[in-house]
Amino acid sequence: MNTAEQLEQNEKYEEAYAEYKKMIPGKEGDVELLTKLAHIAMILDKKEDAKSYYARILEVDPPNILAHEQLIDIFVHEDKFKYYLLRGNLHALQQQMIHAKNDYKKAIDHAKDPQEALPARFLYAGLCEGQGKLTEAIDEYLKISDYDEKNPVVFLKLAELYEKTEGLVSAIETLERGRKDRGFKDFEEILAGYYIRNSQPEKALDLTKDDLTKVRALFDMDRNDEGFEILKKVKTDDSNKKIYRSLLAQYYFQKDMFDEAFNEIDEYAKLDPNSPLIYQMRALIYEKKGDSYNEHGNWGKYNIVRGNRDVALNEFMTAYRFNDEDADLIETIAVLLEAEGDKTKACEFYERLVDVDPKNSTALQKLAEFRESIGDYNGALEYAEKLKAANPRNQFVLDNYEKIKDKAENGGGLMSFFKSIFGNRMGN
Repeated sequence: MNTAEQLEQNEKYEEAYAEYKKMIPGKEGDVELLTKLAHIAMILDKKEDAKSYYARILEVDPPNILAHEQLIDIFVHEDKFKYYLLRGNLHALQQQMIHAKNDYKKAIDHAKDPQEALPARFLYAGLCEGQGKLTEAIDEYLKISDYDEKNPVVFLKLAELYEKTEGLVSAIETLERGRKDRGFKDFEEILAGYYIRNSQPEKALDLTKDDLTKVRALFDMDRNDEGFEILKKVKTDDSNKKIYRSLLAQYYFQKDMFDEAFNEIDEYAKLDPNSPLIYQMRALIYEKKGDSYNEHGNWGKYNIVRGNRDVALNEFMTAYRFNDEDADLIETIAVLLEAEGDKTKACEFYERLVDVDPKNSTALQKLAEFRESIGDYNGALEYAEKLKAANPRNQFVLDNYEKIKDKAENGGGLMSFFKSIFGNRMGN
């Protein structure tokens, strides 16, 4: 390397190039070496070599900006398809998605035939999907499917997009068409999963070879004991442990063995503590037990995890009607109302929280802040004093108690201002 670099510094490029090439065996993925070779190849006007080295760099290091820029310069006059494709990739790396999308579209237009256009179409479709333009993405994948007949991924993407836009039935029809017309067998298990979700367990059972999918189908067909026999024989690896636990919970649920079902849900929660399925399964059990409070409370948690805050709030409100003494539930409702911008309603629940938990620092502070914000300084002082008694070192108390007390005693900031000017002449 030292010899080659010295030759390069002395502008003996042919000799340097030869020295660098000697180092390639065993270092085919060395980006620094490939970059030196590509650079000297450009100096020596060995464009084909340079293209080869820069392309190799992108295989090893796809985000390499320099390689993209150099290839763009090389192809600008000789191959418009590759030029726009590479420029689109560079813009995507730079998070300039609008420009990237335009470049991919131009690459498609400059392709010599539909086959050459396929990489650009895939990238264009992916950007459409990322921008939420699902119908446009579907149109692009349909065009891809006309020319990429042996690629099952296209049908999987179409099924995924159809599910989001038109529903499960369209997704299933897409996969069935790929299986029947193109002979794709690779996604039979995925199709079986779609059948399960679309309440077609019989079709799933006919198609699947996976034991756990068979168990789920049998459970959904109320052939519980038959499914349980298979489940007892299944050897689970790490990837299947969650499914195994959820199926055991489903079996015990359908057998009205609620304690056992809860135990399996707890085991599932250890494996995936953030899964909404935890709360869904618990809600279904409580519904079956006739426990409306816990049923709706868990549906609320389920929707929180899924990001449906409006639905969650309605569920928590329903749970509150069955139990208005649960401090955690009351605080959750207050926080959600506050997040929705309804501070007045939120404070009604913070007041209720103080009734249930008189020393709750969060509620006392929220109420003091709210009362001060509406000019009720006496009310603010009342809650601030309660907060001070409950938690004397509370930062809100340390920062605001004297100020609130002054406002309450002197009628607010305006009265204090007049007193500072006229002093005792203010009188009574």
